[in-house]
Amino acid sequence: MKKAREDFDRDLGLGSRLTEARGIRFLNPDGTFNVRRKGQSVLESLNVFHWLLNISVGHFMLLVAVLYSIVNAIFATGYFLCGASAFGGQIAPNRWDRFMECFFFSVQTLATIGYGRISPVSAAANVLVTLESLVGLMGIALVTGIVFSRFSRPTAEIIYSRRAVIAPYHGISAFMFRIANARSNQLISVHAVVNMARLEEVDGKPKRNFYTLDLERKLVTFFPLHWVVVHPIDENSPLYGWTQEQLSQSDAEFTILLTATDETFSQTVHSRSSYKTAELVWGYKFSDMFLPPIDGVPAVDLRRIHDIERAELPKMQPQMNANERR
Repeated sequence: MKKAREDFDRDLGLGSRLTEARGIRFLNPDGTFNVRRKGQSVLESLNVFHWLLNISVGHFMLLVAVLYSIVNAIFATGYFLCGASAFGGQIAPNRWDRFMECFFFSVQTLATIGYGRISPVSAAANVLVTLESLVGLMGIALVTGIVFSRFSRPTAEIIYSRRAVIAPYHGISAFMFRIANARSNQLISVHAVVNMARLEEVDGKPKRNFYTLDLERKLVTFFPLHWVVVHPIDENSPLYGWTQEQLSQSDAEFTILLTATDETFSQTVHSRSSYKTAELVWGYKFSDMFLPPIDGVPAVDLRRIHDIERAELPKMQPQMNANERR
């Protein structure tokens, strides 16, 4: 019963059906999960608000610009179809110029600018102006709320090294990856949890087992520079005795969860990532990131966070199977 309880506690919440599959990456390097959820309505599955909060700033601004242009084009078409007599002050000599006048009149109405040269005269034109004023008020309120949420929500922007390494460490080997804060804000009490999942032969059947890797240090109080997260491969490590080929055949994946406090907002932030065995290189170590002190102040070059160099590994011990490990 105790053994079953331990196995449940090791499971990361992915479920037995998913974890028994081979060749699936559970967690992408950007922290998203490889799971597709079906059975929801279109609106429920889209979750537009959450999506708008998480897309990049460039994509968000582009989307706002495209929607703004489309809305103005739709109302400009409506104004154009109302006819030239529906507005006072139009001076366009041809149909294209008149459409452009309608378009820019729509821009002025939507943004509540109202220069006054062109004004609606007919009932149809006034109805369209009323509708566009309502759309403009709601649109500005929604965009303002989303922009405020995007800028006020604390998030962690962590740079992970592109590859993890098996490197020499105090006479033994160690699993390592390197992280740094991509922003100038201060993160404090950064806590790291690293798990490994791999397929093992248990009673003649392949079973994916989960291990929480013991780290050299799980917590750094301050995070102004960079941090090499280290799991020593000693006799107590689930990696002890495993070769590169054996680990690759086991379809291993290393998942990372970082938790920290954003000092600016005094709120907890999270960051996730993972490494597959194809992103794990053996016999390498991370290159030095430190620069000569600038005006007596320590400095690091974040461009070097992915740099690695060859290193001689100590001799590995023979692999133990899953039953022997237990």
